[in-house]
Amino acid sequence: MLVMRGVATEEQAKADGAGPLGLYIHVPFCASTCDFCAFYQVHPTAELVKGFMQSLTAEAGLVNWHRPLETVFWGGGTPGLLSPADLGRLAGVVRAIPGGTAPREWTVELAPGSVTKERLAVLRSAGVTRVSLGVQSFRPALLDALGRAHSRAQVYRAYERIRAAGFASVNLDLMFALPGQTATEWDADIDEAVSLGPDHISTYCLTFEEDTLLWVKLSKGRVRLDPENEARMYERTWERLGSAGYAQYEISNFARAGHACLHNINTWMMGEWVGLGPSAASQHLGWRGSNVSDLAEWAALVARGERVTRDLLAVTPALLAEDALVFGLRMNAGVDVRGLWARCPDAPRERVEALIDRLAGEGFVARDGPRVRLEPKGRLVADSIGSEIMVAFDPSAATQAGCA
Repeated sequence: MLVMRGVATEEQAKADGAGPLGLYIHVPFCASTCDFCAFYQVHPTAELVKGFMQSLTAEAGLVNWHRPLETVFWGGGTPGLLSPADLGRLAGVVRAIPGGTAPREWTVELAPGSVTKERLAVLRSAGVTRVSLGVQSFRPALLDALGRAHSRAQVYRAYERIRAAGFASVNLDLMFALPGQTATEWDADIDEAVSLGPDHISTYCLTFEEDTLLWVKLSKGRVRLDPENEARMYERTWERLGSAGYAQYEISNFARAGHACLHNINTWMMGEWVGLGPSAASQHLGWRGSNVSDLAEWAALVARGERVTRDLLAVTPALLAEDALVFGLRMNAGVDVRGLWARCPDAPRERVEALIDRLAGEGFVARDGPRVRLEPKGRLVADSIGSEIMVAFDPSAATQAGCA
């Protein structure tokens, strides 16, 4: 049984429908912390890895797997820091879950320096279909500014090994608006990534998260924000990747036909997913919450039969409708708002429709019958539009969102 405070029953879950079920596993180990990273991580030791594997196996046993897995995603941290033997053990945890022997998509994030033929062989044998390689940049100076430990040569070697191993999809992660990065350098990074021929490219604008080294640099004036430059880089990205045959399907994600990330799409569409490991979030059986961001405390809670004890929230139809609109608009396909109102008849339809009409009049969104999607102008301010949607659903959110 899923052990979660106030958990919904299996009957309630079945009544909610039978959409895709995803699994996210957070592997919290990193050899070093990048300046921009705010994800929970610790330096690995043999003892910590052994304890993590034991607790993860136990946590999987606490979940009510009410339908088979469709997607699996290993993130971190750096999953590739695990030894081939430990990667095999982690895969064994997945394969013991209903649907885990052959999920439709199975993604693993890898850092260039951790890619070895031995690790790839284990992942390929386990059934992993997709590898996401954290490149960030091909420029040594920019990698150094981010605190990244890999080199350009390691990126190329890792990519060659991943391709040789025969995974169905390969993704490259890039970042832009980096400290000191010029438009010419960003164009060069895009061109170099395209020249490798990946199936998918993710491009993320650098964000300044609290409690990171980059945030400290910003607070001390050692780096500066430049929203206008960020907007120009966004637009250049969409233009250049589109011309290279990569269709944008979400603000930061571009793919060749058949290679969009199904796990992330399920999340953006407010499907169900189970999160295992410290700090991992879940939306499952009518509830949303996360595990504690502390390896030892997480292990102790699991040993007591507890999981998802932080920020626990009942997923009501109104909350699902709100988040489905906020996150769904990030996708180029947009959102069928008629379906939202059917899903949540008690939602503040008039307020939300009025907001959509205003945004359409200002050129931020387009309406095609019941479907609403962001125009390019709207994609540049998607976060602000998301805040406005939150206020429309709940006017008291104005203070929380920082809106007037």
